[in-house]
Amino acid sequence: MRALISVFDKTGVVEFGQKLASAGFELISTGGTHRTLAEEGGLSVKQVSDVTGSPEILDGRVKTLHPVIHGGILARRDLPAHLEELEQHGIGPIDLVVGNLYPFVATISQPDVTLEDALENIDIGGPTMLRAAAKNFNSVAVVVDPADYNWVAEKLSGEGLSDSERRTLAAKAFQHVAGYDATVADYLAQGESGSPLPEELCLTFDQVATLRYGENPHQQGALYAPASGASGGIASARQLHGRELSYNNLMDADAAWRTVSDFAEPTAAVIKHANPCGLSSHAELSQAYLYAYEGDKVSAFGGIVGFNRIVTAAAAEAMSPVFYEVVVAPGYEPGALEILQRKRNLRVLEVDPGGSDLGGIALDIRPITGGLLVQTPDTIAESPAGWTTATKRTPTKAELEDLAFAWLACKHIKSNAIVFAKNRTLVGMGAGQPNRVVSVHLSQRIAGDKSQGCVLASDAFFPFPDNIELAAEAGVTAIIQPGGSILDEEVIGAANNYGIAMVFTGVRHFRH
Repeated sequence: MRALISVFDKTGVVEFGQKLASAGFELISTGGTHRTLAEEGGLSVKQVSDVTGSPEILDGRVKTLHPVIHGGILARRDLPAHLEELEQHGIGPIDLVVGNLYPFVATISQPDVTLEDALENIDIGGPTMLRAAAKNFNSVAVVVDPADYNWVAEKLSGEGLSDSERRTLAAKAFQHVAGYDATVADYLAQGESGSPLPEELCLTFDQVATLRYGENPHQQGALYAPASGASGGIASARQLHGRELSYNNLMDADAAWRTVSDFAEPTAAVIKHANPCGLSSHAELSQAYLYAYEGDKVSAFGGIVGFNRIVTAAAAEAMSPVFYEVVVAPGYEPGALEILQRKRNLRVLEVDPGGSDLGGIALDIRPITGGLLVQTPDTIAESPAGWTTATKRTPTKAELEDLAFAWLACKHIKSNAIVFAKNRTLVGMGAGQPNRVVSVHLSQRIAGDKSQGCVLASDAFFPFPDNIELAAEAGVTAIIQPGGSILDEEVIGAANNYGIAMVFTGVRHFRH
């Protein structure tokens, strides 16, 4: 029996080689892997060039691309004609292929990488060898993951690999190569088409966690992260404390992180069912939390809290009286973490910035029956300087600050979104309603007396002036909305009648 081993990642390869040798395998290898096995492992290993009779050429670009290698891998053991042809050409069969590929992802992740560096780290022989072995898995076992070395060695030393195990290893090899190729394709396509939406969408993900269930107990669930190794965001968050995360925990934690990450000032958000029911920006993080919590104390129970700053002990202490499922932040003071860990089941997540892309592509992807909807993220740069006042009265400085806050807030609330805000704090909101009037009603009901003197943000234009009338009854003094309705003049007229200042942004923020 012969094993061909050619790996870039040398993790565990010496021990694996030693076990294979003990099981009676003759070892064949290339360049760096040969040195590792021979010098570190003290193993008897043949060079590929000794087997093929051809030297490595073109700076190592051509090593395993040879009929002696691929004939030995691809020959079917159940076809006498194949075996006779091997014997005729003096080719020995290869029974096991062990390989993983050049570090393309690590290379292109370097900030100063050149196209030449990237191209040199595109593996050619490795994928060809793995695909050949995987195609012929009935005769040739293929291993691409060091995590499989131990159990494979045990099987090969004993009863051998079953057909099912060989097929599983083959599928893993094809997945490994497919992910690699997709990453290369995405890298080369970036910036070439002139469009951020590729003609062919190549995305590969690795399962990083199995979940107890999905949104409901009868559904299965799992967490995946880009195979390219892209980091940041909730998918790669570090859990510092608490019970296992659920599907819904991750969904809401992501909503919390996306929301607070959009604000430049210290900000706290309380999330329930993927919507901010509490949100506030304040120089003191603990005060930001308290204002966010007071926005809707009833809904806050069992929610998720997000911070865009390192959590202070004061902020952690302020949270103590309330039951929460998850806390998400970029970091925690030692004292804060100690306070949070007093709650045995509270899940505490530390999140790195980033993670807004999928394998290097910044896209928002949603499944529909039979396909996917793909769009670029809602990350347009906005500034109050570009807004226009549509009414006779211009917002005061304080109103303008609250309008800017409310406008960012409504971007993270399900449409039709309405936000009531005062002192850079969400005091009421309506989300996911079939019409905007109901969302205004809900915002007023939640805000109660706090609606007096607040501002209102709407994620899309007001189709009729009835929304303005409701807002005036609630005590709203200023409104921000995209504008663009055929009844804008009537809406503006209603605002003028009530002395409400109204700003048009020219931008819509639907979130379905």
